Amino acid sequence: MNYDDVVLGRRSTRGYKPDPVPKDLIKEVLSLAMRSPSSMNTQPWNFTVVSGEVLNRIRQGNTERNLAGVPHSREFRIGQAFEGVHRDRQVGVAKQLFGAMGIARDDKEGRQDWVLRGFRQFDAPVCVIITYDRVLADSDDTPFDCGAVTTALVNAAWSRGLGAVINSQGIMQSPVVREHAQIPEDQVIMKAVALGWPDDSFPANAVVSERKSVDEAARFLGFDD
Repeated sequence: MNYDDVVLGRRSTRGYKPDPVPKDLIKEVLSLAMRSPSSMNTQPWNFTVVSGEVLNRIRQGNTERNLAGVPHSREFRIGQAFEGVHRDRQVGVAKQLFGAMGIARDDKEGRQDWVLRGFRQFDAPVCVIITYDRVLADSDDTPFDCGAVTTALVNAAWSRGLGAVINSQGIMQSPVVREHAQIPEDQVIMKAVALGWPDDSFPANAVVSERKSVDEAARFLGFDD
């Protein structure tokens, strides 16, 4: 694929085939991702890649704690609930996904199952947990760099035929993730990325989220036209 094909064709994958992903292919994807920009070359990111029984234990722990009503313990700041146009965009993509999956507004069971899919890393065969060095936690450049490398990761995966979705729900029960993925205390758990071969028959995989236009997002000053 050329660059435009990757960027314009990529979409968040929420349904996966059970087929395993070769470790060497994951290493190749990570190697590409780590060429992303990094402030002063600090490279604060680290990756814990889990699959098999380790990932199953994380799925189980996340699900059990959430069904039991245990409050989330996300380590990276979650901020306030979205309002205004940001809330509108959040609701908009949710409507797209629920519509694709045939989940009605009053289908509480279907909606809960959808939420739990997130906590199960969308049943993907691989989960990449992104952490950053705690010693850099006060630097605003650190999460910026981690966001850049995560974007590069999902694009590199797509270029190799893999699907991915950046997933906050998978790390909201951080004690479960830290225990089973053996995340050391000198790391802050930031995000998870579900990874695997896309299941093209899964309806939500066809959803393409809407983006605001360049004219809405950008201002141009000092140009002749």
